Amino acid sequence: MHDRTALDNGATQSFLPMGSNPRFQKHLKRFPTSAFLRKEAPRHVPRFAFEYGDTGAGNDVGVAHNWNAFDNIKVVPHYGVTNKLPPTAVDLFGTRYAAPIGIAPMGGPSIVWPGADLLMAKAAQAARVPYTLGVAGGATIEQVAKVAPDVFWLQLYRFAKNDHKIGFDLVDRATAAGVKVLALTLDVPVRTTRSRETYAGLGGAFKPNLRMIYEMAIRPRWLLALLRNGYPRFATIRHYAGNVGTNDTINFARSEMGGAFSWEEVARYRDRWKGPMALKGILHPADAEKAVSLGVDGIWVSNHGGRQIEAIAPSIDCLPGIVSAVGSKATVVLDSGVRSGSDVMRALALGANAAFAGKSFLWAVAALGDDGPAQLIDLYIDELRAALGQIGALSPAEARAAKVLHPGRIEF
Repeated sequence: MHDRTALDNGATQSFLPMGSNPRFQKHLKRFPTSAFLRKEAPRHVPRFAFEYGDTGAGNDVGVAHNWNAFDNIKVVPHYGVTNKLPPTAVDLFGTRYAAPIGIAPMGGPSIVWPGADLLMAKAAQAARVPYTLGVAGGATIEQVAKVAPDVFWLQLYRFAKNDHKIGFDLVDRATAAGVKVLALTLDVPVRTTRSRETYAGLGGAFKPNLRMIYEMAIRPRWLLALLRNGYPRFATIRHYAGNVGTNDTINFARSEMGGAFSWEEVARYRDRWKGPMALKGILHPADAEKAVSLGVDGIWVSNHGGRQIEAIAPSIDCLPGIVSAVGSKATVVLDSGVRSGSDVMRALALGANAAFAGKSFLWAVAALGDDGPAQLIDLYIDELRAALGQIGALSPAEARAAKVLHPGRIEF
C-alpha cells in the first residue's frame, strides 16, 4: 500500500503513478483504469455473478445516464499554481480519512466474489478510506468491526415490523460495534426488476440451474473462493432469521424489509442513533432540507447506481442543487456513476465532500480476487491526486473553487 502519511505531507513530487508496492505496479500495467478491470471481470466469475454486480434496472439506461452525466462535466483548470501532486486527506463526520473516496454499500458482493465484503473492508482499513457495509451484505456488523474499526460505515434498510424491532436492534449493534456513520436508505420505496440479473437466473431464490452450475464449474478461482468463504448469504439479516439456509434468509428478508423510511421514522432513528447519520438516496433539495431539519448530519446523493429505475435523474446532475440547499449545514457525499479519480474530482468541484464507488469494486474483486479492492483504492487515489494537480487544486477542498461546465445540471 501507499505511505499515505508521506504522500499527504507532500513528500513525493513525481507525476507518475505513486504506488510503491510491487503488487500495485504489477497490476497497474494490466489495469490502468477501472474500465480494464470491468473488461477482465467476466473471465473469472460465473456469468450470473458478473451480471448481478454489473447490471442496472431495465435495459441499463440508468447506468449509462450516470456515466454519461459524469463524462459531460468539464472542469476549467488554473495553471501556474502547483508543480507537485497535492495531498488528498479529508475530514468526514469528525474522522480523518486518506482521501474523499469510499466504498458504497452493496447488497450481494459475495455473489460476485465469495468473501468480497471482508476483502473490501480490510482494504479500506489499510488505505484509511470509508467502507460502507450493506445490511444485506455477506458479512456481519461484528465481523466488519473487527477488520475495519476505523473506517466502518453501515447502511440500513427499513425493517418496520413489530415497531421496528429489527431495525432498532441493528442500530444498537452498530453502536456496540463502533460504526462511524449510519446511513438510512430512502431510495427503494418499491421493489423493481433488473433484467440482466433476472435473465441470468437471479432476482429471487438462489437455485442454480444446470447452466449456472456449468458457469461455476469453469471458473476455478471463484470456486476456490467459494470453498474458503462459504455460500453467499445475508449474514447480518440471518441473525434474525435463525440458523437457516440462504433461500430461507432471502425469504425472511423480503418479508421483513421494505419500503422507504418516512420522515417520522427518520426522526425516531435519529433519536436512537447517537453518532453521525446520513440519509442515502436524496436527489431533491427539499428532501435534503427536511432531513437537516430533523438533525441528520449528512446527505448521500444517490440514485442507487441506476439499479432501481432507468428514469431517475443522475446523482451528479442533482448534486449542485443539494449543495446549494444544505451544503453549509451538512456533509454531502455522492455515489452512482463513479469510475475514476477524475469522477471524484468532478464531484468535489460540484461541492461534494466525498464520492463513493460500488460497481467498480465488484469489477476489481472479480478481475483480481483478493488483490482487487486494494488495487482499485490505490488507483483511485493516484487518479484523484493527478486530477487535483491538473486543475490547480492544492487539496480536495480547493477543488470546489474550480470553474465547472455542467450542461446536465438540474434547476429546481
